[in-house]
Amino acid sequence: MTLRTRGDLCPGVLRPWPAADGALVRLRLPGGHLSRTTLASLLDVAETYGDGRVHLTKRANLQLRALPLSNGVLPAEVIAAIRDTGLLPHPSHELVRNILVSPLCGLVGGRVDLRPVTAELDERMCATPSLAKLSGRFLVVLDDGRGDLAGRSCDLGLVALSADEVQLRIGSLHWGPVVPLSEAAARLTGLARAFQQVRGSAWHIDELPVPPASQDPDPRALVSSPPPAYGEVAKDVVHVAVEGGVIDREFSYDLPGRLVVTPWKSLVTHHAVR
Repeated sequence: MTLRTRGDLCPGVLRPWPAADGALVRLRLPGGHLSRTTLASLLDVAETYGDGRVHLTKRANLQLRALPLSNGVLPAEVIAAIRDTGLLPHPSHELVRNILVSPLCGLVGGRVDLRPVTAELDERMCATPSLAKLSGRFLVVLDDGRGDLAGRSCDLGLVALSADEVQLRIGSLHWGPVVPLSEAAARLTGLARAFQQVRGSAWHIDELPVPPASQDPDPRALVSSPPPAYGEVAKDVVHVAVEGGVIDREFSYDLPGRLVVTPWKSLVTHHAVR
């Protein structure tokens, strides 16, 4: 068991990290979906108060850097500007909305569209007061059956087995039961609540002194695939490289209306209606 002597310091808007170039904040995007309009609004904030750029992360989230810091917090006008982008809908739970989903899910390939499950899971977690106390590093990984995220370390997750069944993941190495897709969000929320009740100082399920009970993986859950190649993946769906994982205003001009931030610090662009 890993013994933690402090709480995690994973940054958010209301808990910025004092980096050498100024305050760093992280904005969670469950599922990675982002509109170009919202990105433009966030670039406004970055240009007005920070380094003028939006930074992508390996968890398909966004960061702003070089923001002003006063007594350990962002000035009120900066918080208000970020809130106005729509990317801070649940301030009490902002640090724990870490839900990573296969980036092409619902657009092309995969066994099922997990976007409704993602939305329900985010809603359920943010409606559970106790889960606001989870570590900001607690991660849920949802793989739509294509295998691009099935090998990612996680605290909780699932792999889609078919259009209506998934197998849950409990920690990075353990498998939970096969459940109907319609139950997935509720079951994952329940597991997160159970972990919060017993975790002590642990940040992750993998750190618990007694490993969770594990079931055998369904053969359909043992899937693996690399990230898609850059370029057109399907009609109107393009995997776009982002140099250094950094987006500036000029780069954003050529992007279409709908975007998905990937854990490979790139973007999937598409025209599908969500």
